[in-house]
Amino acid sequence: MVGCLPACGVPLITQPTPFNTPEADAILGSLDVFPPDNAWNQIVSTWPIRPNSKNIVASIGSDKPLRYNTDMGFILVPPDQKRVEVKITDYAAESDNGPYPVPDQLPIEGWPARFHRDSGHQNVTLEDVQRDKLNLGGDRHAIVVDPINHMLYEFYGMRRTSGGWQAAQASIFDLKTNKLRPAGWTSADAAGLPIFPAVVRYDELKRGRVDHALRVTVRKTRQDFIAPATHYASRLTDENLPRMGERLRLRQDFDVSGFSPEVRPILVALKRYGMFVADNGIEWAISVAPDERIPVLHEELRQVKGSDFEVVVSP
Repeated sequence: MVGCLPACGVPLITQPTPFNTPEADAILGSLDVFPPDNAWNQIVSTWPIRPNSKNIVASIGSDKPLRYNTDMGFILVPPDQKRVEVKITDYAAESDNGPYPVPDQLPIEGWPARFHRDSGHQNVTLEDVQRDKLNLGGDRHAIVVDPINHMLYEFYGMRRTSGGWQAAQASIFDLKTNKLRPAGWTSADAAGLPIFPAVVRYDELKRGRVDHALRVTVRKTRQDFIAPATHYASRLTDENLPRMGERLRLRQDFDVSGFSPEVRPILVALKRYGMFVADNGIEWAISVAPDERIPVLHEELRQVKGSDFEVVVSP
């Protein structure tokens, strides 16, 4: 349920609210994600191009198309959400301690659009996905946002079991600050970055503005990272491979005028804010919320090629 504080117009949240609802749209529209000077909010349209930009782009795939994954859903919770224990199985030393405000309705990566629309599993339930009854495995990211306290909780390898929740890794981010994770620490993303600030959401496309950087995966990365990333996930040392946290930008002369009202805001954001290399995976793949209200974007996005991007550096 969502209400409003008359004095300041800040939306109230009194119960867990899934990302793919009008109630969530109302909250997200007024939510500040990190301070204005945070890396996710920096405008990079005039930043200089890195000297070996063309080589880095070529290593990712100059002729490969821009893609997207319907992957990163999330849930909004009230400030008094009950906190529960989550058993951390793999990266306890690089995880933030719980308990965490995890609700029963927590969506797992891909829910619901990837299952109900993209993969043909129309009859699968959220609990089936939480418990991985289809044995699909995968990264199983899960994201919880407390919009009143401006706190973010992200999990990798999240799973519901008969004994409760367990995850391979857990990260907590204070959305009111620019604080990074400790150097060398991972997060739910391999680069040590938060995921939620990068996700393209329905409420943004409806407004026609995506006012933040995106995240992108590539097949091969370098054994290095650059802020705001804090972690690498490769043994390769070729300087023509992108580092975790590398920032790519759509060329300013790329014509976006012929694209649909849903795709154009994404491309404008890629010109204005760019995207961070965040994980190893399919090349040129950005994250879009698995919201069935968002139309299928593949055909249009694939008109953009790797050669349309450039690597930029902070002036």
